[in-house]
Amino acid sequence: MEAERLVQAGLRGLAESGTAHDIVAEAWQARALAQAIGSHLALCGPLELRGEARGLSEAGEYPAWGAAGPRAARLTGVGDPRSALTALGGLLTEVGVALVGVASVTDDEGLYWQCMEAIDAADEAGDRVRGMLRRLDVREQVRPRPPDPPRPRTTIPRQDRTPAQERTPEREQTPEREQTRERDREPEHDRERDRARDR
Repeated sequence: MEAERLVQAGLRGLAESGTAHDIVAEAWQARALAQAIGSHLALCGPLELRGEARGLSEAGEYPAWGAAGPRAARLTGVGDPRSALTALGGLLTEVGVALVGVASVTDDEGLYWQCMEAIDAADEAGDRVRGMLRRLDVREQVRPRPPDPPRPRTTIPRQDRTPAQERTPEREQTPEREQTRERDREPEHDRERDRARDR
């Protein structure tokens, strides 16, 4: 079973616990699940997590599980390490709160010390989980940023012109300019004749 589904099963088991002893039993189930997830990540997880994961996977002293055994034995994989660790951290927090509630009201000294031991185990596992999440955050921050996609080339649209406008020079043709150009095209002797007539 995938890690996050086992975490959800642990939360349901904790919520359905009818006695203080049931809560303590669910606390050890959560600790065993943390150990199993740590073992998996120590072997198959990101390199940045493997040191903390080995610490999380260290075996602890557990009570007798009974015929059913630990729920963590059904772990088959950790699909998304960040999501699984976040969910596991939430489960361990809920377990700690529930144990404090039991320890604060019980008159049974044996049960009280069971709660204290389970609280310490849950706190230690929670510290490991938070450490691994911080390492994932650091990895995300130092990951090289992908190059920006190339920007599309912008082209300035050509203004629509009529065929007549295409043939017209940019400067407006005035009558005086046309006359000057016509005069420049006249033969030289015609210009001399005009100057003699003007005298």
